[in-house]
Amino acid sequence: MGLDLIDSSPAAKEVFDTASAVLGLDMVHLLGESDGETLKRTDISQPAMSAVSLAAAAFLRERGIYPAACAGFSLGEYPALACAGVISPEDCFRLTKERGRAMQGTVDRMAKGTDPSPGMAAVLGLSPEQVEALIGEWIKTGLLPGELYAANINSARQTVVSGSAPALAQAEKLFLAAGARRFVRLQVAGPFHSPLMKEAAEAFAPVLEQTAFADPPIPVFSNVTGKAVQTGAELKKLALRQIVEGVRWTEIEAAILARRPGAVIETGPGRVLQGLWRETGTEIPAHGGGTLEEILNCIKELS
Repeated sequence: MGLDLIDSSPAAKEVFDTASAVLGLDMVHLLGESDGETLKRTDISQPAMSAVSLAAAAFLRERGIYPAACAGFSLGEYPALACAGVISPEDCFRLTKERGRAMQGTVDRMAKGTDPSPGMAAVLGLSPEQVEALIGEWIKTGLLPGELYAANINSARQTVVSGSAPALAQAEKLFLAAGARRFVRLQVAGPFHSPLMKEAAEAFAPVLEQTAFADPPIPVFSNVTGKAVQTGAELKKLALRQIVEGVRWTEIEAAILARRPGAVIETGPGRVLQGLWRETGTEIPAHGGGTLEEILNCIKELS
């Protein structure tokens, strides 16, 4: 993940060096030698993914491709803030490390207190409006034995929910009966982007408060509101709320589409956001920017 960028881009290498210095660990060794269980821990994966995302963005800038606006999904909002100049790369790594630590601590305590632990699942085939309305109805009528929340609004037919283990078990039956095509349990550590993560937000708040957030020189879109935010002070408040509130990705996509960009680029590992972008039906292309090959192809196509 990201290691192919180091030998090809001094700017990308500098990002990894900065991450290593801030985090007190060798990022190259972490990404190249760690086992899956280590990388799965959110206190490790968050700064690691941030480093890869910022290294890819640095490579693109090195080749003359600069963002006109930035957005990031969940954790990705932090490298987006750094890419836009709202926070420094150093603060991005420090914040994602502490955010990951706070979230992992909360998840670990949940695992000790409940069996099985709370988690997340993707509801496929229903609109976000249907999912939210059904959850409200089931809570009102007492059909859910525990807490359940619409966490990530990914597309017109895909919503991720967070909840307690009993609520997720019952929700699977209820959503399928209500017409959902699938109910897919996600391999994540906890019930992210929901009030169940309140303890993590409280632990992270003092760290975030001490960090400088500049007013964005280019538009930055918030997960919480789905809109471009004008001030660093507001972005800081929303960064904290993001831990306990959902990701309104479809609204971010709509706001980006309204600006008629020439293209969008997903920097960092994976292609999930490219797939969600194509689900909007737009003809505006989405390019990969997570590997050396993808970035070189992206540069060629945009030249």
